[in-house]
Amino acid sequence: MYAVVRTGGKQLRVSPGDVVNVEKLSVEPGATVELTDVLMVSTDQGTTVGTPTVEGAAVICTAVRDGKGKKITIYKYKRRKGFSKKQGHRQPFTTLSVTEIRVG
Repeated sequence: MYAVVRTGGKQLRVSPGDVVNVEKLSVEPGATVELTDVLMVSTDQGTTVGTPTVEGAAVICTAVRDGKGKKITIYKYKRRKGFSKKQGHRQPFTTLSVTEIRVG
């Protein structure tokens, strides 16, 4: 059994027991999170594709922790103008543990 969910502008394929990193959510570690934007659900009985989402389907997760991703460096440079700019960024994320997939 698996589902495709949309969160933080990205689509993820998740199964019960998976641990995934998603865009930062404002929840405490240990809290239960319900992702209701389910695009597709596949079970033993068959596959259900939503238009655009599957009615009544939800993915139940537990928030594990918050963190920051690997640092990336942004370097802008214009030749012969004396312009250069260096900037860093670390994307915040929330780690979720998928516990259950509910279908309508």
